[in-house]
Amino acid sequence: MRNSLYSYRTVKRALDLIFATIGLAVSAPAQSVIAVLVLLKHGRPIIFKQDRPGLHGETFSLLKFRSMKNHDEDGGLDTDEQRLTRFGRWLRSTSLDELPSLINVLKGDMSLVGPRPLLVKYLELYTPEQAHRHDVRPGVTGLAQVKGRNSITWEEKLKWDLIYVDHQSCGLDLLIVAETVLAVCKRSGISAEGSATMPEFRGQPEIKDRKSPDVRNDV
Repeated sequence: MRNSLYSYRTVKRALDLIFATIGLAVSAPAQSVIAVLVLLKHGRPIIFKQDRPGLHGETFSLLKFRSMKNHDEDGGLDTDEQRLTRFGRWLRSTSLDELPSLINVLKGDMSLVGPRPLLVKYLELYTPEQAHRHDVRPGVTGLAQVKGRNSITWEEKLKWDLIYVDHQSCGLDLLIVAETVLAVCKRSGISAEGSATMPEFRGQPEIKDRKSPDVRNDV
């Protein structure tokens, strides 16, 4: 079992390196155009950088294209809803804001598939069970993303993250990538109801009904 998991992680890392390199090369022209548009629409900085917890909770600097304007010093643009522009909503709906995260994949901070890296301040709010989402590298996409992204509850999101940790495999990763492409085309689950993104996590009880032996059929 241990050898099988080691082989899977070795193959997965090799595939991350191959596809992240290809992805960066192919998307370079598009990223150049997006960078100019971000500069015109939102100003500097073009790239959004924020510390996020990765494997075993160790922090790294997540890279994304900026989809919001800067905070207004006079307090005029304070909430995410106020700062998120029409162009920023389009970036998020197409997931093009995530393209710089491929650099994180190359560096080994992230994988192409895994639980999404959340905020550092949430670490102290997780139950011991929920903290197991950090037993694997965070992903550019993941099981929770294809199950509803930001439109599902925190309890559901964390449940799917843990189910992924329990059932991780190359086959499941391929299914998640395929479902991600469909979700991006449909532009579904971009935000929670009544929120520009996702309500702040304030802690959840222990997750029940975590077992899902037919998870591949559920994707």
